[in-house]
Amino acid sequence: MTQKIFLRFSVLSLLLVIAAFSRILPHPYNFSPLAAMGLLGAAFFSKKWQAIFLPLAATWLSDLFINNVLFADYFQGFTWFYQGFYWQYGAYALIAIIGYFLFNTLSIPKILAGSIIATSIFFLITNFGAWLGNPLYPQTFQGLMASYIAGIPFLQGSFLGDVFYSAVLFGGFYIAGNTMQFPVVAIRQE
Repeated sequence: MTQKIFLRFSVLSLLLVIAAFSRILPHPYNFSPLAAMGLLGAAFFSKKWQAIFLPLAATWLSDLFINNVLFADYFQGFTWFYQGFYWQYGAYALIAIIGYFLFNTLSIPKILAGSIIATSIFFLITNFGAWLGNPLYPQTFQGLMASYIAGIPFLQGSFLGDVFYSAVLFGGFYIAGNTMQFPVVAIRQE
């Protein structure tokens, strides 16, 4: 059984890394796997710290590659973290935490609800961060609303990406579990 649990953990971790690095493929604005990775981790890692930390670690590794290889010309020197990263990473952590409680049992409606919640959390937190950190927006209620309005064109890509990648990641993990005969459902440990 220990081998099956290790195989399960390895497949789950590999799915996160593959999903994170899929960001190098051409895609519409904000169509990314990152929120779905948090939901996947929340649903299937048995420990809460794994559900939060491992999707963030895969995201950070892909950020290192993207920022220092693909888009190195946009940064001065090696970039460990980009400006304002904490708003995105904070949103992903909150998505995983909420998903951890949402997914006490799994169903397609719960996964869809998780995707809608993830899109909403990401939109609200990152546009709030843009308002706080960008001198383009006055630090007033009108400035905050302007930041949210400016984010609306990216909302569709976020939602479609969250739904698409949730389907691919959750479905892929179930298929892998059935094919490789490891337990799919996590036994939660705090």
